[in-house]
Amino acid sequence: MKLQFTKMHGAGNDYVYINCFFKDVPSPEALAITISDRHFGIGSDGLVLICPSNIADAKMRMFNADGSESQMCGNAIRCVGKYLFENSMIQKQQLSIETLSGIKYLQLETVDNIVKSVTVNMGKAILEAKAIPVISNEEQVISQPILVDGAEYKVTCVSMGNPHCVIFVDNADEINIEKIGPLFEFNEAFPQRINAEFVELLNGNTIKMRVWERGSGETLACGTGACASVVACVLNGKCKIGENIRVLLKGGELSIKYMQDGTVYMTGDATKVFDGEINIEGEL
Repeated sequence: MKLQFTKMHGAGNDYVYINCFFKDVPSPEALAITISDRHFGIGSDGLVLICPSNIADAKMRMFNADGSESQMCGNAIRCVGKYLFENSMIQKQQLSIETLSGIKYLQLETVDNIVKSVTVNMGKAILEAKAIPVISNEEQVISQPILVDGAEYKVTCVSMGNPHCVIFVDNADEINIEKIGPLFEFNEAFPQRINAEFVELLNGNTIKMRVWERGSGETLACGTGACASVVACVLNGKCKIGENIRVLLKGGELSIKYMQDGTVYMTGDATKVFDGEINIEGEL
């Protein structure tokens, strides 16, 4: 089976995108594992299907590198908007995209009909522990202690359509994320696993973040993780609500604004790498 695809990234968070408006992709869970392999496949953090929708301009389905489906991906959704616009599928700069965590609204910024950046209304941050979900005696988990591998960490948990656990650190670069990341991801406090963000505060408007994503490991960026990190910063009094916060990631940077009503806005790049065709042999 031959599949045409587009490789794209947002702040270094790279995915393989397949247009499913006119054809279905069988077994996307298995396909995600195949194409994500950086030695024997295309190489990516996962697979994104761009599908038709009855309630929005398009629908996004995102599968992690291990084949698990994610409810939402902030970096991927910006690239979906770029794909739709630049391929003349939807010729407008305000788009609605259906996801498993609801409809998200995009504002495209273009130069000579090329999408340079996208602002996404990510919806309201979810803080209720049961809804994230995280097992806790508290209604909200804000700077609460948790045991990971015998050590105590103070964590703040936020859902932006998928669950995040934010840990403030003195130096993000020194974190042994390959060791500690999986211990957070599979900790018994998180019944659906967790995305873990290690956040260093540089000043009141700038943070540095590294992320361990469930199902993918460390990635160069995570849009929902950046949103969750800014929400955590505001909740812990480290940043001000309603201000643009610069989030520095290994693959680039994002601008996040957490509003008084709980809505989060994310602005960042969307970059096309190349188009291609892959031959999938055997059964998926």
